[in-house]
Amino acid sequence: MSSKDLPTPAHFDADKVGRVWRVPYQERSEGAKKWAKQHKIKAASKDLFKICLLLVDVQNTFCIPGFELFVGGRSGSAAVDDNTRLCEFIYRNLDVITRICPTMDTHQAVQIFHSLFLIDEKGEHPEPFTLISAQDVEKGIWKFNPNVAESLNIDKAYGQEFLRHYTRRLKEGGKYDLTIWPYHAMLGGIGHALVSAVEEAVFFHGITRYALPDFQVKGSNPFTENYSVLSPEVLDDGDGNPIAQKNTGFIARLLDFDAVIIAGQAKSHCVAWTIDDLLREIASSNKALAEKVYLLEDCTSPVVIPGVVDYTDQGDAAFRRFVDAGMHICRSTDSLRHLFDIDP
Repeated sequence: MSSKDLPTPAHFDADKVGRVWRVPYQERSEGAKKWAKQHKIKAASKDLFKICLLLVDVQNTFCIPGFELFVGGRSGSAAVDDNTRLCEFIYRNLDVITRICPTMDTHQAVQIFHSLFLIDEKGEHPEPFTLISAQDVEKGIWKFNPNVAESLNIDKAYGQEFLRHYTRRLKEGGKYDLTIWPYHAMLGGIGHALVSAVEEAVFFHGITRYALPDFQVKGSNPFTENYSVLSPEVLDDGDGNPIAQKNTGFIARLLDFDAVIIAGQAKSHCVAWTIDDLLREIASSNKALAEKVYLLEDCTSPVVIPGVVDYTDQGDAAFRRFVDAGMHICRSTDSLRHLFDIDP
């Protein structure tokens, strides 16, 4: 750690990172103003070297033990440990992080990756973590549930044909089979919210630096998975009609920063898919831009469900591929001042 790194404010309590609680906004606001004055922290608008911290889905549903899709990794406590390091990283580098961009996975009950969307020949829904292949749909093992057609404003035939098209498109694109996930990140629910300790750090940064966080909502389209904040998995239906679109505005904003640092959950899914989409956009314009991307490796972990599935190897392989393309690995203990030769 550089001697110029900021200290961690007294309000941060590492023991609370794995719990849900109310952020005392007014109190933190007053503390942030004093913190800025005490440490002579300038407004983010004055940064000459602009750094974006992209936080992928750092939400209760993925990061708090006992919630729907807690990313425990192989250690069993991965997301909590990741977020403890992440909060400390934000506070230490508060005066050089220009903007924080949290993504928010956002779902409702009737979506293609939730049980309610499909039925078998007995009218039963698939269990969570069931993988639905294109072959399963062709064989009629899993079908579109006609009872949800009206709420989606489609007819039953379209629903079945779309399911066939969707699973085929995933296979053709070399993506994971359609995964039935437990209901999670439900709009309006506690699981949807940012982890309290991270929310507090983001809020404190915003007040201290006069910097509005750039929240990115994703995943609410009922017809497609949306692991990446930059693009849904499938963009059109079987007739070529658009059902979703890339997040082109956000892509442009990211590439305008001098450095983009990426952390969040899960390394094997939403983080990897987001980085992969960013790399694809970079490859189509200027491959050298990959060098401005830094992966905060000790603040992200893969999906591991003991006895069911372990995506550790896939997550690690994805990160190796990103590094081979020119991106960098960094750690939460790295000083951004030293890394980028910044004198705040």
